[in-house]
Amino acid sequence: MNYTKTAILLAAMTGLFVGVGYLIGGSGGMMIAFAIACAMNLFAYWNSDKMVLRMYGARQIGPQDAPNFYGLVQELAQRAQLPMPKVYLIDDAQPNAFATGRNPENAAVAATTGLLSMLNRDEIAGVMAHELAHVKNRDTLIMTITATLAGAVGMLANFAMFFGGSRDGENRNPLGIVGSIALMILAPLAASLVQMAISRSREYAADRMGAEISGNPEGLASALERISQGAAHIPNERAESNPATAHLFIINPLSGRGADNLFSTHPSTQNRVAALRELARGMMGRARNYAAAATAPRNSFGGASGDGNPGRSSVPSSGRRR
Repeated sequence: MNYTKTAILLAAMTGLFVGVGYLIGGSGGMMIAFAIACAMNLFAYWNSDKMVLRMYGARQIGPQDAPNFYGLVQELAQRAQLPMPKVYLIDDAQPNAFATGRNPENAAVAATTGLLSMLNRDEIAGVMAHELAHVKNRDTLIMTITATLAGAVGMLANFAMFFGGSRDGENRNPLGIVGSIALMILAPLAASLVQMAISRSREYAADRMGAEISGNPEGLASALERISQGAAHIPNERAESNPATAHLFIINPLSGRGADNLFSTHPSTQNRVAALRELARGMMGRARNYAAAATAPRNSFGGASGDGNPGRSSVPSSGRRR
């Protein structure tokens, strides 16, 4: 469902870009904005991991530096059938974590020292499995595409200042001054809302896959609650100085200052926890059914005996010897 939602939102972002682009800048302006946005985001796609890790003062660690944490990430990566990512620690009291890297072969996961000191092993496993799910789902690529289209829409809105919304071969403004001003404000806002909606859908998908990788949805649910409480009371000064990176973290590191849900890059923590606990109940139900089937009485053919015919074979009549 989350993959379908992401595809629909990406299609909506593309449609918004095409429609606004042609209306404001014509086909020529639309292509110029798209080319500039692509160039900017292509650079970010190849270099953003190094930039953000440097921005947060992250230091790479090996098995000799934090053997328990490194070994846990290694175990989870094996379960997820992913190459071992680079592992980083960030000296920050706020519990949080993020993943970055352009593909699974060049991925990195980072956790704060606050996360390791405040959460237990099951909770840390849930968090790091969530981050590995982002790597496996190639969410960095999805968000780069989204950022490209959102940036292009923003540039088109700026073009309206210089070209007055003129179209190919036309010198008149098809929207009028009031319409151009409104579009300059509303188009980037609409693009940002779609971008945030895509980010939120990817968080739900990573929660679900992370719970499957760790095998413990309750551990991730508990971790989200504790990280959310920590983020609300412990400021992350680097994140406050670089709010554009907030979407990378498993929980919004800026949430201590409050923000309207409409403009949040993350889903409601309560909704995420509820979804994970529903998943946990489903996994427990399947486990009970499997255990019941495994311990059911078996007949001579290896199948479970029927209630009314304890000795009767479960082989279909068409398969019996005559």
